Amino acid sequence: MLDYKLLEALAAIVDQGGFDRGAQQLNLTQSAVSQRIKLLEARLGQPVVVRAPRLLPTPLGQRLLNHAQQVRLLEHDLLDKIPALGLGTQRLRLAINADSLATWWAPTLGDFCHRRGVLLDLVVDDQEVALRRMRDGEVAGCICATARPVQGARARSLGIMRYRVMACPAFAKRHFVEGTTRQALERAPAILYGPDDLLHQRYLDAHGFKEPFPNHLCPSSEGVLHMALAGIGYALIPECQATDHLRSGRLVDLDPRHPLDVPLYWHYWRHGGELLDALTAHLITASDDWLNVPEELATID
Repeated sequence: MLDYKLLEALAAIVDQGGFDRGAQQLNLTQSAVSQRIKLLEARLGQPVVVRAPRLLPTPLGQRLLNHAQQVRLLEHDLLDKIPALGLGTQRLRLAINADSLATWWAPTLGDFCHRRGVLLDLVVDDQEVALRRMRDGEVAGCICATARPVQGARARSLGIMRYRVMACPAFAKRHFVEGTTRQALERAPAILYGPDDLLHQRYLDAHGFKEPFPNHLCPSSEGVLHMALAGIGYALIPECQATDHLRSGRLVDLDPRHPLDVPLYWHYWRHGGELLDALTAHLITASDDWLNVPEELATID
């Protein structure tokens, strides 16, 4: 039988990114947590974490984390039905992309967290790569742009986040007076969300443009918006984030005929318990107010 105190120690050090922080979360000494991990590895006969150059779970550790996540969710179902077993508060560790966090996520989840007494532990990751967190057993659910779920999980389509190429009027007049031509894209400074901004590259690829171009890097959805408003560059900005600025004229759509649509999928463990099922149903319904919804919402196993 698994000793769940040992799994709890493994989950804590991985979640917190180190032994010291993991020990603080568990209200234990660093030495006690280290001993639990050593005992777990001794019982299994192989390591569960790689300690350098940075702490990461091994493939075995990832499987154990996946199991621990699902056990915690199932225990929460019991706590709802048998309050005498302990406190009913549940912490959900989820991975979400920055643009969703900056737009529809908080207003969508506010009522749910209040009604269910849920505490959120959010990991912010690009929608293209958040699924790695699920695969590594770090999170119970994630928002990403990939339809196919990892083994043991389900995926539900939430809708489409539409991006538009935007800039302030002064910047547009200075750089895009003839539209989004190749010459304009070659010279106008763009604002990227990071060095691996696949979204912006998709837009340039559609224009047949692959050469290096001037760009600012800003790892913040709100920061990109404020930089565009200040005339520092142009950017692909979620339509729902910029509606008021477009109406007021503080931003203009540089290429209104060619928005860029990114599908968003909610991934969650198939045996994650009633709480994850309830969260899934809530997201499917509430996201309609913010995202462009396809005619058919698919469930993918």
